[in-house]
Amino acid sequence: MGSFKIDADAVRLLANLINETGLGEIEYEEGDRRIRVAMPQSSAAPIVTAPIASAATPAQVPDSEEKPSGAVTSPMVGTVYLQSGPGEPPFIKIGDRVNAGDVVIIIEAMKVMNQIPAPHGGIVRSIDVADAQAVEFGEVLMVIE
Repeated sequence: MGSFKIDADAVRLLANLINETGLGEIEYEEGDRRIRVAMPQSSAAPIVTAPIASAATPAQVPDSEEKPSGAVTSPMVGTVYLQSGPGEPPFIKIGDRVNAGDVVIIIEAMKVMNQIPAPHGGIVRSIDVADAQAVEFGEVLMVIE
C-alpha cells in the first residue's frame, strides 16, 4: 500500500475557494487522488476529511429569484468554458441528450479547472452562458429538461 502525501497548497487553495464562494464543501479529483474540504457548521475554519463517494447534486441557491424548471446553476464563482480546450468541440449543444454525471461545462476558479456534471439527465433546452464568461454562485448556466 503506497503512502498518500497531502498537498498542503492544494488544501489551502480549496479552503480559500470555500471562503470566497460560500460553498459548504468542495472536492477535487485528479487521477486516483481526491481531496475534499468541508466547512463545518459550527466553525469558521475549513476542515479536510477523507474522500467520499457521492452523486452530483444540483447547487442549492437562494429562493430570492425564480429559476426555470431544469435549471443547472453554478456551484461556484469562476470563468465558464464550454469545451475542454481551444479548438475542441463543445461539451454540449442545445438539443443534446445528456445523462446525470456527464460533464457539461468547466468552471475555472483560482486556476483550478472544475468539471461540472449534469445533475440530472434530459435534453439541453438552453445554454445561458458564453464561453469565457464570468459567473457567480447560483447563476443559471443551462436548462436540462
